Amino acid sequence: MRILFLLLKAVVFLLFLGLAVKNDGMVTVQSYLGSVWQVPLVVVMLVMFLGGLLSAAAAFAGHLLAQNREIARLKAVSSSNTSGRANTGVTAD
Repeated sequence: MRILFLLLKAVVFLLFLGLAVKNDGMVTVQSYLGSVWQVPLVVVMLVMFLGGLLSAAAAFAGHLLAQNREIARLKAVSSSNTSGRANTGVTAD
């Protein structure tokens, strides 16, 4: 399984490398304030990809922090409910 995952990563890397080699032309990036940049297309694509990764990580981090708070709250409630009893792993219904 580890070799299969490593092979998949190598294939994806080679696909992105081929995309970068084919898109090496210069593009003009114009901002709202009137500045103009001449940069390779692959740089623009890389910056946009990294921006997407950062925004997805920020969205995921908020969800992850909310889950961690909920888990801590549930553990606190669980420990206060079983504070006088031995924890046998079986709940009384």
